[in-house]
Amino acid sequence: MPDTAFQTQYRQEFIASFEQHQSLARELVTTEAVIKGNQATFLVAGSGGATAVTRGVNGLIPARADDNTQKTAMLVEWHDLVRKTNFNVFASQGNQREIMQMTTMAVINRKIDSDIITTLNTGTLDTGAAATASLNMALRSKTILGNNGVPFDGQIGALITPAFEAYLLMIKEFANADYVTKKPMENAETAWKDQPGFYRWLGVNWVVHPNLPGAGTSAEKCFMFHKSAIGHAANTEGLQTPVGYDEEQAYSWARASIDMGAVLLQNSGVIVMNHDGSAFAAE
Repeated sequence: MPDTAFQTQYRQEFIASFEQHQSLARELVTTEAVIKGNQATFLVAGSGGATAVTRGVNGLIPARADDNTQKTAMLVEWHDLVRKTNFNVFASQGNQREIMQMTTMAVINRKIDSDIITTLNTGTLDTGAAATASLNMALRSKTILGNNGVPFDGQIGALITPAFEAYLLMIKEFANADYVTKKPMENAETAWKDQPGFYRWLGVNWVVHPNLPGAGTSAEKCFMFHKSAIGHAANTEGLQTPVGYDEEQAYSWARASIDMGAVLLQNSGVIVMNHDGSAFAAE
């Protein structure tokens, strides 16, 4: 007869799976809160590159018009609904209701970034054939923006893949604390919350994003852009995260809903950095 009766212990506090929970890109773009309507229009205004003029021979100063360009973001409704029966909530390990709430908001936050990244990828200016990240690529991207008249006003951001970051960390000017003014390990006690931390280097906010196009391949798409180049509109008043319980059918549910859209405001303010990250991919 066996003299043992082994027991399996199940940990009731759940461990979050590896996935992006917070929006990492929205802070880098121009945002608009839409109260009502299915579209949001951004106004891009300037002189149109006008130069100063002297008074004409008739004694009058020539007049001109300003360049006012309207860009519209079309809002689309997006939802995530998760449902679990009362028995599944009762019989399953961990706090299933809390898990529902956590995952449904994560889905919406990832969709926010997906819209912004898709819009960034419509930019037509790039660094040429895919290559590994280098000081030259970073400086070239920034220089192209400068040549386009994009101001270095602290509002330039870059979304990069983990492989791009790995190459940057090999650059002494990037790895040296004398050059980087904000490091990912600052406020490390909150790092587990998936906070959108960034590196501040070359006057650019570098954000590592796990869901950029082609991540882990030889055709990664990374982006350097000014905040005024991309607009993102959302019905923040209408953001819904309700939870509930259906007594008739005995199930719990959680839903997250938002109306939003993104638009390219100024193509000259977006640089697509074609990157080869294949050397850091798993085999």
